[in-house]
Amino acid sequence: MKTALILVDIQNDYFDNGKMPLYGSGEAGENASRILEKFRAGDETIVHVRHIALQPGATFFVPETEGSEIHASVLPLETEKIITKHFPNSFRETQLLSFLHDNEITELVICGMMTHMCIDATTRAAKDLGFNITLIGDACATTNLEYEGQIIKAEEVHKGFLAALNYFYAVVTTTKKYLYKE
Repeated sequence: MKTALILVDIQNDYFDNGKMPLYGSGEAGENASRILEKFRAGDETIVHVRHIALQPGATFFVPETEGSEIHASVLPLETEKIITKHFPNSFRETQLLSFLHDNEITELVICGMMTHMCIDATTRAAKDLGFNITLIGDACATTNLEYEGQIIKAEEVHKGFLAALNYFYAVVTTTKKYLYKE
């Protein structure tokens, strides 16, 4: 049983002064950094997933912009794997699955952004591919959504998606509980 940390889309555009700042991204980035430190200290497998937008008219994660770069809170070391994706699901048309299989990974710890999109898609895909997942809820962030003219606040979107993923798709926990096994 080997575990890998998957850091999904923790990129500059999701933070203050970025093109698509998320609610709670600063705190989520700090918590992801704490989880990253644990994996580095244990010399465990770490994968940084970076989204690059290829569709015409994209407003964030535009190739070769500062906003598309991985945030300083989780800046990769040279020894850590970086995977570029172009879809919400980190496995779709990437080398993530083969990399995890090549490294005999069976357990994933997932942190990142956005809870309602890329975290949801990646977590569900990972479970369907046979991985056991721990999702660090407070190391993820999202944004307000709109449906039928109503704004659903980011906090509620976040909680709703974490609740939906908890149990079957993942064990959802907090940074503190994960680090200190509370």
